[in-house]
Amino acid sequence: MSFTALVRQHTAALRALLVLTVILGIGYPVFIWLVAQLPGLQHKADGSIVDVAGKPVGSSLIGQSFTDADGNPLPQYFQSRPSSADYDPMATTASNLGPESLIDQPDTPSLLTQVCQRSRAVGDLDGVSGARPFCTPGGVGAVLSVIGPRDGRGDVIKPVRVVSVNEPCADTTAPFLATYEGVRVECAEPGEDYTIGQIVPIRGTSKPRVPADAVTASGSGLDPDISPAYADLQVNRVAQARGLDPQRVRELVTQHTDGRTLGFLGEPRVNVLELNLALDTLAARG
Repeated sequence: MSFTALVRQHTAALRALLVLTVILGIGYPVFIWLVAQLPGLQHKADGSIVDVAGKPVGSSLIGQSFTDADGNPLPQYFQSRPSSADYDPMATTASNLGPESLIDQPDTPSLLTQVCQRSRAVGDLDGVSGARPFCTPGGVGAVLSVIGPRDGRGDVIKPVRVVSVNEPCADTTAPFLATYEGVRVECAEPGEDYTIGQIVPIRGTSKPRVPADAVTASGSGLDPDISPAYADLQVNRVAQARGLDPQRVRELVTQHTDGRTLGFLGEPRVNVLELNLALDTLAARG
């Protein structure tokens, strides 16, 4: 290939690069920005920021905590859904725990134990039972390691030893279950490995009073909404803390409840930030 042909090819490539840079790197972003400034779109394009007296207090699209400096829930506010990202948009990530994560590890509670702990905490805060299936009364995962000979599918045929693997019980306390298939249930010893056994979660008979969205984080960890059931659970506590009639608080919840998108997508939801701001506005009016 001659030098002249080589120069022509590189010149053409450079022109294409410059043209595409102008179109896709400058023109297209500017066009999208201009479209986003149209009435009805600008607020969403700017992050759906919620202002109070001209001061931004959050986004209606991103959840936030309503706690004191020590992380304790403020009783006068509705609490948000749990967040594995601490409500930080820069830290949104999966928790890397799934339903099969049943056994607690050092400094890493299993997903089941996290659910149990949250359920107990919510129950204590809102004056209802925090008990739920697969949870011990102490608020950890009700999981046994069943040790014994197994069949071809890996199921234990006849237990010879059964250990409650998540409970921090000692000589003065008993496991959540006394026996399993006629075998006495033991407490786990710290540092011992019981993965040799078949891991068996015990369902129990508890019917949860605490809704699922109160004890599980969303995929992003930034969900700004809670279910109407979780909002209703918190009404009496918020009303008492603010000295309001519970029925007045329920009316506010209803006013800030959005139905299914397009009438059939998703579930009804309550935006926590907007609801709490409405409560503050009500208090300011006296």
